[in-house]
Amino acid sequence: MKCPYCQEDHDKVIDSRAGDEGYAIRRRRECLACSKRFTTFERVAELDLRVVKKGGERERFQPDKIRKGLERACWKRPIPTDKVEEAITKIIRDVYSHSSSEIEADIIGTKVMKELMQLDDVAYIRFASVYRQFKDIHDFVDEVQPILDREKTERLKQEQKQHKKK
Repeated sequence: MKCPYCQEDHDKVIDSRAGDEGYAIRRRRECLACSKRFTTFERVAELDLRVVKKGGERERFQPDKIRKGLERACWKRPIPTDKVEEAITKIIRDVYSHSSSEIEADIIGTKVMKELMQLDDVAYIRFASVYRQFKDIHDFVDEVQPILDREKTERLKQEQKQHKKK
């Protein structure tokens, strides 16, 4: 492994542990030439998984597309980075565990939306507006209404709990 600082190919592993929920090995290394430390990750080589798009065309599964989509949806939202990373890891793991060598893009989109709904309502709506290709304000309202209904129900439950305490 070449050192990212001095480009020498002589290092030693200082620490090694599981990462990404057991789907990677995290290694802490020290360069024997410049003594600086850096981290590397060892992962299983990507499987040959194909995504079937809406029009029927097939393309290689690209986990970075999921990462970019989630990061774009969560941009400037108060969501901890580790929570976003957990969601990305979960989605990618779920996609790879799909029983076939092909998976429909719609299944992936649904998994992403499910994770975003648990993370942040605004991030969910951002993603949904692009993914579902909202045509007008009515499409937007149709997507937001269940969220508003859920929040109203939760607020009423909180008020009832507070009222019972009095």
